[in-house]
Amino acid sequence: MPTTTLHQRSKWPVWLCWLAMVLDGFDLVVLGTVIPTLIKTNELGFDAVGATFAATISLVGVGIGALFIAPLSDRFGRRRLLVACVLWFSLFTLAVVFAPNVALFSIFRMLAGLGLGACLPAALAYMNDYARPGTAGKSTTLTMTGYHVGAVATAFLAILVVPDWRIMFVVGGLAGFALAPFLWFKLPETLPPAPAQANEPAAVENRASFRDLAKKPYPLVALGIGIASFMGLLLVYGLNTWLPQLMAAAGYTVSTGLVLLLVLNVGAVAGLVVAGILADKHGTKRIVLLWFGLSAVLLAILSVKIQNELLLNAAVFVTGVFVFSSQVLVYAWVSQLFPARLRATALGFAAGVGRLGAIMGPAVTGTLVAAGIAYPWGFYAFAGAAVIAVLALVAVPHAIKVAPGRSAGVGTQPN
Repeated sequence: MPTTTLHQRSKWPVWLCWLAMVLDGFDLVVLGTVIPTLIKTNELGFDAVGATFAATISLVGVGIGALFIAPLSDRFGRRRLLVACVLWFSLFTLAVVFAPNVALFSIFRMLAGLGLGACLPAALAYMNDYARPGTAGKSTTLTMTGYHVGAVATAFLAILVVPDWRIMFVVGGLAGFALAPFLWFKLPETLPPAPAQANEPAAVENRASFRDLAKKPYPLVALGIGIASFMGLLLVYGLNTWLPQLMAAAGYTVSTGLVLLLVLNVGAVAGLVVAGILADKHGTKRIVLLWFGLSAVLLAILSVKIQNELLLNAAVFVTGVFVFSSQVLVYAWVSQLFPARLRATALGFAAGVGRLGAIMGPAVTGTLVAAGIAYPWGFYAFAGAAVIAVLALVAVPHAIKVAPGRSAGVGTQPN
């Protein structure tokens, strides 16, 4: 299939990458929607410890996929990898329906995570290859609205069908199988520009790999981005996995917790639209620092029990606006800082290291739940993570400076 050029643009890549993110968004909240029911009924042998294990091991799979599978799209093309990943995670999402116990439930979730982990960075790399110059922030954040639209749809579905939790995984798996043929037949292939054409002859012999991120001028950038991504995904997965349970610990009903999960992700969609526009206009670094800073303040506010239902929903909505788009702005910045030949590798690194935070968030919060102190200490921990992200990103430059004679790709453009 011919490589995409500026003169061959169609709407298919935009919508297909967006729909792939919708499926990734399903995975973001599905455990959070079913965990309260599984713990309450003790079905499959679930308790707080089992739920924490399932959430953690599934994110191990996601992290492995992001670190070791996503970079393959820099070598073999985004389209093939996206199709393979969607088919893979759809198969094991359906397999969850037939799990007889916590152990197999967790194993199937981990295997699905391999495909889900690679899907996100590959889709974002594709959209940044495809985007017009100067629109990287908006392109990334708008694509990622699919992530949270999927989360909203999943939370809404849970309100309708839970406690019949198996329907959640049936819908998620079948949706992936329905999308895969469209990805294969309608998504044009896009590959990074050949290094030799970008005045990088040394790169011809050495394909993109994580070793490139350890070479000047990338190490400091990779460190700051890695820490921020760790903290950002700690927030995203910690909140989406345990928010209903946190609210239950605060005395709210399970149904209220599910509604707040939906509201949180509606706020995320709104935040992504605004964040992308502001990042392209004012610079990604300025906006991501502001977003993480406001996230810390709002998460601390949620530690105070709010009696008024309307005010509670408003507080959760605004928190979603800033918390989730903070992490997506990190991805947008990575796409701008690194040259095209390293884009998926750098995104895979950011997402993979971030998945360690995604593992830590549910694990720490689950430990607090098991100890009976999740509220309010869970929100204090989340606020602290946002502050650490701010400190890490302050050290990252607006743009990467390279030695004369070397190409910096998109990283030469200040943001």
